[in-house]
Formats: sequence, C-alpha cells, structure tokens
Amino acid sequence: MSALTLDRVLTSAEALPAEEQAMLEELLRRRRIESWRAETAADAAQSAKALRAGKLKPQSAENVIAHLRAAK
Repeated sequence: MSALTLDRVLTSAEALPAEEQAMLEELLRRRRIESWRAETAADAAQSAKALRAGKLKPQSAENVIAHLRAAK
C-alpha cells in the first residue's frame, strides 16, 4: 500500500462535494479539540501526581504567570 501524503489527502478532500468538505472540516476540528483535551487532561493528571509526591510546590497564579512571561 502506498504512503498517504498530505497532498493526496487534500486532493481527495477537494474532490468531495462542498457539503462533505464542510463536514470533513468540522470533523477534523472536533477531533483536534478532543485530542487537545485528552493531552491537557493527561498533563494535568501528571502534574497532580507530581504535586502529591512532593515534586512540585503550590504557587500562586501571579507567580506562575510572572514565570511564564520571564521565560519568553
């Protein structure tokens, strides 16, 4: 089986009727959102575990924001 490339996917998507292209766009957007949510939940669970294990210390939101801004 030949490799699937972005160009081939786009070519196939462009061959769909406009309504199906819109549906595909919406489905891809929703799946990406769900993937982002799952990644965020996994990161949060890992951070909570590290906090409970004493590897992290509680900080105020102001300190975290200041640290993030300084890291730019």
